[in-house]
Amino acid sequence: MATEIPLDGVVAEHLRAVNSFDVDAIMATFAEDAYVNDARREIRGTDAVRRWVEKEMVGDHVTIDPVEVLDHYGDVIVRGRYDGDYDKTNLPDELILSNYFSIRNGKIVALAVIFNQPSEYDAPSA
Repeated sequence: MATEIPLDGVVAEHLRAVNSFDVDAIMATFAEDAYVNDARREIRGTDAVRRWVEKEMVGDHVTIDPVEVLDHYGDVIVRGRYDGDYDKTNLPDELILSNYFSIRNGKIVALAVIFNQPSEYDAPSA
């Protein structure tokens, strides 16, 4: 079961760096062999992750406002309100994406960014 936690450590550093549009600070939060899955695209290794950060995060002035931070067996889930200069066609006015961080030795080794939809299975039992 996921437990709500404070935003701290490398995940807090990562979000501060994203919101500051600081490519080098963002990259400093990732392990050398980290991978990102963003919009069902696998982005592997430092060079590829840097190109993604430069173009789609910093280049599009993406900001993330955390609305929920959870610990799930050591992985950190951040549900965040996204904004920026990216194409917002067919997106909701308030875009909330789930960010699944796997952390090892103080670095992000994996990050999955997913536009989740509500599930009928999470509805309270009658």
